[in-house]
Amino acid sequence: MLEGKRITFLFVAFAFACSMFSFSSNAAELREIERRGKLIVAVKDNLRPLGFRDATGNLQGLEIDIAKRLAEEILGRPDAVVLQPVANQNRISVVLEDQVDLTIARVTATASRSRLVDFSASYYFDSTAFVTKDANVQQLGDFSLGRRKIAVLKSSTTIAQVRFAVKNAPLVGVDSYEQARSLLEAGEVSAFAADASVLAGWVQEYPQYRILPSLLSAEALSVVMPRGLQYDPLRQRVNDAIERWQASGWLKARATYWGLP
Repeated sequence: MLEGKRITFLFVAFAFACSMFSFSSNAAELREIERRGKLIVAVKDNLRPLGFRDATGNLQGLEIDIAKRLAEEILGRPDAVVLQPVANQNRISVVLEDQVDLTIARVTATASRSRLVDFSASYYFDSTAFVTKDANVQQLGDFSLGRRKIAVLKSSTTIAQVRFAVKNAPLVGVDSYEQARSLLEAGEVSAFAADASVLAGWVQEYPQYRILPSLLSAEALSVVMPRGLQYDPLRQRVNDAIERWQASGWLKARATYWGLP
C-alpha cells in the first residue's frame, strides 16, 4: 500500500514538472492561419527604422516589410497581415498567450526566452554603435585621447562593451534616449553608445548627428515563433523564406533602404 502511494506521488510530481518545463504556445498553426486568411504579427510602432509610423500614420520599416513579405509567402498577398503594435515587455507573451502568430519586434534570442518560444533564422545583425555630432570625434581612439565622455543606458550590456573598446573614456549613465540627447545637445557628453538599429533612426530624425564607422558586437534579430511539433510547418515556412531572402540579397537591400548600418 505504501509503495503504491509512493508510485502515485512520483507520477504526479513528474507530471507537474512536465507541465512546468514543457510549456508551449497556443498560437495558431499554419493550417489555421491559411483558413483565417490573415497572418497576425506583433511589431513595433515607435522604433524607426525597424517599425514606426510615418507622417500619415501608416506602419513602415524593415520589420514591417518582413511581416508583409511573410504574409505574401504564406497567404499569397502582402496585405494579408494584421500588424499589432506591442510594448517591449510583451513581445514574447503575446505569442505565448495566443494574441499573435509571430512577433517581429527587435527580439534577440536568449537562453531563457528559448525555453518558451522558438526563434527563426536571423534577418538582421544589430550592433552597438556610437552617435555623435562632435567634429573632433571621427574614430573610437578619439575618445581616449581627449577623455571625452560617452553616454550609455544604465544597466545595459552596452556598458561592458564600451569599457572594453574605449578603456579611458568616462561613461555617463542615462535613463533614456531622450536624456542622452539632452546631454549631447548641452555638450556634456561627446557621444551616445546604443543599438545601431535605434541610432540609425536617431540620425534620420536628427541629421546633425552621425554614426561612427566602428561597430561593437553583433546580435541576431529573429522572428519569435511558437514552440511545439504542431507548429513545425509554420516555422519551416518562416525559416525557408528568411534563408532565401538572405541568399537573394533582398534582406540586405531592405536594410540598406531603411538606412541600417
